[in-house]
Amino acid sequence: MNIHHLRETRAAKLAAIKALGDNPDNAQFATLETEIRSLDGQIKNAATISEFERHEQSPNGDMARELRSYSVSKAIREGNSDNLTGLEREVHEELSRGREVRGLMIPTAAIFGDENRAMLTSGTAGNTVATDMGGLIDRIRPTLAVQGLGATIISGLTGNLDLPRLTSGPTAHWVNEDEATTASDATFDKVSLKPKTVSGEMYLSRRLQLQNGVALENVLRNDLAFVLAQALDAAAINGLAANKQPVGILNAIAETVTTSPAFISDTTADLIAALELDDVTGTTGFLTNKSLMGQVRKVKTLGRVIPVSELFHGEKVVSTNQVPKVGGKDPLIFGAWSNLLIGYWSGVDILLNPYSDASKGGLRMHAFLDADIAVRHNEAFAWTSTEIAEDQTAGNNNG
Repeated sequence: MNIHHLRETRAAKLAAIKALGDNPDNAQFATLETEIRSLDGQIKNAATISEFERHEQSPNGDMARELRSYSVSKAIREGNSDNLTGLEREVHEELSRGREVRGLMIPTAAIFGDENRAMLTSGTAGNTVATDMGGLIDRIRPTLAVQGLGATIISGLTGNLDLPRLTSGPTAHWVNEDEATTASDATFDKVSLKPKTVSGEMYLSRRLQLQNGVALENVLRNDLAFVLAQALDAAAINGLAANKQPVGILNAIAETVTTSPAFISDTTADLIAALELDDVTGTTGFLTNKSLMGQVRKVKTLGRVIPVSELFHGEKVVSTNQVPKVGGKDPLIFGAWSNLLIGYWSGVDILLNPYSDASKGGLRMHAFLDADIAVRHNEAFAWTSTEIAEDQTAGNNNG
């Protein structure tokens, strides 16, 4: 949202209300007053989102530097004995201020931060206990694909956030000298982010809790990220409000009709054109599933495999199994991904439960995260469900 345009609109409304004079028409005065107050709220929200975006683009700030020494394992070990100390205690108290907290608060940056953003692997806990701790035996996990494509992250929210969205702007007119121009106003609606809670749990054995090695820290960060990231990614892509989730792209935006769905290079060109026709700008890229990518890598012409970069016209391509099939076909999403908003209202709230598995001496951790996902402008995304004809992989056409 252009905050400069909002301020110009407010200035025009203010000039209009001043022009009413000392004995204004009450109805007209009330209408202008309401519009100015509404613009004040929109300007405040636009300034808030702008500040959040600037903060996200400065990962080397003071908090980021402090969190490099933050230990998730220390926080959980001390939190379980009600003896939280040091940086972990300071962060917990800061995140808990003014909130209803279930247990131990852990910052989202410690879970989803740059150093762990890929979140490709997690240690198998039973194999980390050793005198000389070697590398972890990892397991496969999905990545937070939408964040990797450039979704806008807004953290530290404390209430519902309404973001003003310009639906139509002023129009220009050619006029003669001394001729009055035709008035036209900008109109707005809003995009709302409201907290929704996603939760997951994991179990730590008694012996694993006794370990102080760096491996335990990696297990906790990566496994907590795994539990929450796959839920966030799935909701951003295909969430349904009926399931207490945010509404994902595939349900918020109507499917785009492409001209030649059998030819993948034509399909990708049509999706790119859909955004260009709406004058959408920003960092763009494709998102699809592993099934479609497996077929794309086999597309040939005259027996030669066509590079993926050519089929997608040089655009970035990310694939994840979090993209489900739609009607038996594989969805292909193209977007300017900064228009996908992910809001966090809290850190990761960890409820430590030593009682459910007391007979084994283990510790069960319940993780809660208040978050929401919304699309700022629907025009910034286009998608279609597609399939690749067998003759493309056999090399009987020009791809």
